[in-house]
Amino acid sequence: MPRLHLGDWVDSGVDWLVAHMSWLFDAVKTVVEGMYDGLDAVLTAPQPLLLAGILAVLAWWLRGSVAGVLGFAGFALIDSLDLWEEAMSTLSLVLVATVIALVVSVPLGIWAARSRTVSATLRPVLDLLQTMPSMVLLIPAILFFGMGVPAGVVATLIFALAPGVRMTELGIRQVDAELVEAAEAFGTTPRDTLLRVQLPLALPTIMAGVNQVIMLGLSMVVIAGMVGTGGLGGAVNEAIGQLDIGLGFEAGLGIVVLAIYLDRMTGALGTRISPLGRRAAAKARTTVWTHRPRPAVALAGVSALALVAGGMGVLGPKAGTAEASAADVGKGKEITIGYIPWDEGIASTFLWKELLEERGFDVKTTQYAAGPLYTGLATGQIDFQTDSWLPTTHAEYWKKYGKQLDDLGQWYGPTSLELTVPSYMKDVNTLADLKGKSARFGGKITGIEPSAGMMGLLKDKVLGEYGLDDYKVVDGSTPAMLAELKRAYAEKAPIVVTLWSPHWAYSEYGLKKLKDPRGAWGKGDGVHTLSRKGFAADNPEVGKWLENFSMTEKQLTGLEAEIQSAGKGKEQDAVRGWLKKNPGLLDKFAPVAGTGAESRAAG
Repeated sequence: MPRLHLGDWVDSGVDWLVAHMSWLFDAVKTVVEGMYDGLDAVLTAPQPLLLAGILAVLAWWLRGSVAGVLGFAGFALIDSLDLWEEAMSTLSLVLVATVIALVVSVPLGIWAARSRTVSATLRPVLDLLQTMPSMVLLIPAILFFGMGVPAGVVATLIFALAPGVRMTELGIRQVDAELVEAAEAFGTTPRDTLLRVQLPLALPTIMAGVNQVIMLGLSMVVIAGMVGTGGLGGAVNEAIGQLDIGLGFEAGLGIVVLAIYLDRMTGALGTRISPLGRRAAAKARTTVWTHRPRPAVALAGVSALALVAGGMGVLGPKAGTAEASAADVGKGKEITIGYIPWDEGIASTFLWKELLEERGFDVKTTQYAAGPLYTGLATGQIDFQTDSWLPTTHAEYWKKYGKQLDDLGQWYGPTSLELTVPSYMKDVNTLADLKGKSARFGGKITGIEPSAGMMGLLKDKVLGEYGLDDYKVVDGSTPAMLAELKRAYAEKAPIVVTLWSPHWAYSEYGLKKLKDPRGAWGKGDGVHTLSRKGFAADNPEVGKWLENFSMTEKQLTGLEAEIQSAGKGKEQDAVRGWLKKNPGLLDKFAPVAGTGAESRAAG
């Protein structure tokens, strides 16, 4: 059967949209960013416990005393985990996506309920949206809206759209036909029938749809975190990339708290605004635990909290004036650095974060997979990254995006790619020695991120060059590969992994680089710093620092070891400690005239 080039047609369609409809995507991006920034500013303006109190009062009004106490405890827990800003960022993203999804889905649901033709047309589209893997939605979202919040919001609202349409249609169709006929018999217009009869009676079902939209939005935030939306989803992705179980559990728990709170509040709100729900609530017995205040009392409580906060000056930090100094080159200018969770990338990224912050810049670092990282650089949403392996490992990304990037030079090299086994495997010394021994290794080679260039090179060339087609390359992540290596090494079990030099694992374990007599891996790469087009022109001093930057193997492996020793989440603390042990490097890497840099570097 002939090959159906559906993917090519989709690519062509997307390219056409990007070329001819960019004005529309830019407008949508501006609206989404404005909504998100405004809501995030409101949620992060008060001190955390103040906002927790306001949300607790809302829970008290909607569900009773117990809900208020538990709501406050949940948000206090998030604050105690030092994840408040991330949680508010996630809440803002979900609420913006929900509002836009409802603005689209409720009218569509009403239209579908009033027209069977529209309903039949929408059904396959909704089926496609609900069954399409959610990660696929990120690809066009990145191309249309770039990296960051707009792409995450759009992908989230598309994923969460279907329940809003379906539940609105279902709720209206379930309204007793005799009630509708009675309203029409009394001369009620179709518009008034909809607004005064059908929608009020359909409210419980519609609110269930709202609840499902919010829950699906929260389920999408982790995936959306892959494109730089930050928040709790970004924290979960960072934990996955670095195999940090603790951070992953904490961020996941924060998402659970938000999900439970929003689920209970939307359910209670549906009861409050539904005529049938109000009647049932009026007949229910009230106890101390289920007591709910009147709206005026709840409003007074929120107002009192706001006034107390204002009087105590806890409505967020006030901007201070920093003392000017010769080293304050950045004057608060924001710079964004992206990185892949490879050890040399983490080390060099947090080194430059510390260096630039010492020079007065406001630096934001975000972890990405290789594909989104290069996309973000090419679209100008990331300023630079320090871990591009050229000309081999990241060749496909350079070929695709090279014209949209600036190469600020090689700061380390040459590197080498290799397959590695523990040193206790005495009879395996070269790649050729692996042939015929796949059963001994469980038939697998433990790899890293599938987007890494070395993985493609391994599958497409190295295995075939040495007749190792009976091995399966297991895609994963760098931390997962290192965890497998650690486990196998402790048990003295056979294992073959993808590794590269330099890497701290060679000093941590007894390992052997398998020799490559046929040169299948090619020559060693250099580690380059790549920036968005024009970054060095916009920031000449920083561009000059990056162009002159270089590290020796001793410096790099020493910094990597310091970061490993400090533990997850303490990368910048480790960098500060390493710089103290190596006086003069700050002024060498980021020299500033008039600060005595030259004399300190010489000392």
